Amino acid sequence: MRQVPVVLSVELSGVPLYRRGKVRELFDLGDCLLMVATDRISAFDVVLPNGIPGKGIVLTQLSAFWFEWFGPTLRSHYLTTELPREVTAYRSLLEGRSMVVRKATRIPIECVARGYLAGSAWAEYRATGTVCGLRLPGGLRESERLPEPIFTPAVKAEEGHDENISFAELVDRVGEELARELRDRSLEIYSKAERFARERGIIIADTKLEFGWIDGELAVIDELLTPDSSRFWDAERYEPGGPQLSFDKQFVRDWLLASGWEKRPPAPELPPEIVEKTAEKYREAYHRLTGRPVPFLER
Repeated sequence: MRQVPVVLSVELSGVPLYRRGKVRELFDLGDCLLMVATDRISAFDVVLPNGIPGKGIVLTQLSAFWFEWFGPTLRSHYLTTELPREVTAYRSLLEGRSMVVRKATRIPIECVARGYLAGSAWAEYRATGTVCGLRLPGGLRESERLPEPIFTPAVKAEEGHDENISFAELVDRVGEELARELRDRSLEIYSKAERFARERGIIIADTKLEFGWIDGELAVIDELLTPDSSRFWDAERYEPGGPQLSFDKQFVRDWLLASGWEKRPPAPELPPEIVEKTAEKYREAYHRLTGRPVPFLER
């Protein structure tokens, strides 16, 4: 495997910064944007002080894989992973972790599709028997497969955390027509990807999607079905009734919770062995889903 430096920030002289997120930095190319995935990692909406080597490359390459796998059936912001001439001077920094995307007007809703009972959905179900206002059958166990996938939208609360809302609340925010379209498209994307991944030894327990408007049409934006936005479980070792062996950042969340951190800045630095294991998990997710080594990271 290539030794790549950990990229925690990106500065491109002469190319205006458009927006900086927890993991990605977007640069304005005029008609489109350059979206660069750094190696930063966040948990509980806090960016951790050290990064995961090669993480940004895995996120970008796996998103590109999915955008191309869905092809023209999926309206999205994705254009290419080829570096535009404006930034070729930064090839060693940007190659593999960058994609050119269309500009979009973001819809401020986190669109979560769930096929299994985990995370905040499991916590809410234990307390109320519901998830985002949806009544679920009694007696379900942690990580159990749901009778059918469900749509559980969320918004950013004032303190920065995702806050689950009901479908009725979503309708109040965006209108019934758009709410239904967000739900239906999220569930369709999840169901298609879940079937594909299961054949390759990965269960996609849930995934978070973002949508925006491009030329008046609804489109998927940001990342797509990555270990940052999804729960990826080992299908061979799947056993409902507790946490699962995963290929995503749940490994980091678990370590942080065990450390006693109270989910408020500043976050503790991850030990080297946690960093290395997390990098391995991200690469393994890419290997299983695509059947090939990670471009620009592995020979």
